[in-house]
Amino acid sequence: MKSAVSSQQSAVSSRHGRPRLRLLLSVLCLLASACAIDDRRSGLPPAAQGAIDRLTEQLAERRFAEVYAEAADEWRAAATPDASRAALERARETLGRVISRAPVRAAEQQNSSGDLRGHTLSLTYNTKFERAEAIEQLTLVERDGRWQLARYTVNSDALK
Repeated sequence: MKSAVSSQQSAVSSRHGRPRLRLLLSVLCLLASACAIDDRRSGLPPAAQGAIDRLTEQLAERRFAEVYAEAADEWRAAATPDASRAALERARETLGRVISRAPVRAAEQQNSSGDLRGHTLSLTYNTKFERAEAIEQLTLVERDGRWQLARYTVNSDALK
């Protein structure tokens, strides 16, 4: 999705927690064949999976204002409510609802500096939507025990 929201994408590398990352990636690879949206065995922290499930539901039901209201400060700093709504609405209208997600990459890290501080999860999925396939990239940040959306991009030929 080429918009104000997609400009939030950044490269993330992890030097800490590599054993946890390897374990997480192994679990995700093993579960790749059983990755329907309602499958809760993703290997992610349950609260992070809950945040992804909530985001999926909000987008499916076009509750874009809720996505913005529940997002991390980084999301709100990068896009106005109108810009966020317009970008999410365009993706939803063009692609339709999420049918399934296959995990491609997951990186968990603890950042003490940079634009995303704290405990983060960066996730990449090959996603099948109703009308097209896409690559979804989500970055969640844990704040006060809650996982919040900090970045979200959708790349698909259908959005060009």
